[in-house]
Order: sequence, then structure tokens, then C-alpha cells
Amino acid sequence: MTAFLVVVLTVLFSVTALLALARLYRGPSLIDRVVAADMLLATMVGAVGAEAAVNRHATTLPVLVVLSLLGFIGSVSLVRFAAREKEEG
Repeated sequence: MTAFLVVVLTVLFSVTALLALARLYRGPSLIDRVVAADMLLATMVGAVGAEAAVNRHATTLPVLVVLSLLGFIGSVSLVRFAAREKEEG
């Protein structure tokens, strides 16, 4: 059962990451790319969390915290930059 779960999770996270990368590449606007980057980072957090749950260890908790903070701060700063750019233009 665990091997089947790992395969299913790997496929789902891989498809999600590929779709996020496609949106990140295609755009068309800055906001679309920001949302895609945030989605890719959320997928990474989910994959690391799933790996920690399957292997039953908590040593990756600092990695999860750093990735979550990076996603939050990055999204907020890019949205503020986009809003400021829109006001000027």
C-alpha cells in the first residue's frame, strides 16, 4: 500500500509541477507568473511534507518552514511591485 501511495503522490506532484512550469513559462502577465511560481513552491512544500510523512521523520521541518516563508514573502513582494508598477503606468 505504501509503495502505491508513493507512486500516486509522485505522479500527482510531478503533473502539478509541470503545469505550474508551463504557466510560468507562458505567462502572459506578471501576475500569472507570480501565481505560477507560488503554486510551484506550494507543490514543493507538499512534496517535501509528503516525503516526511511517508518516511516518518521530522528532520525536514526547518526546510518546510523556510520554503513556506520564502513563498509568502516572495508573493507579497512581487504583488506589491506589480501594484506599484501599475500605478505608475
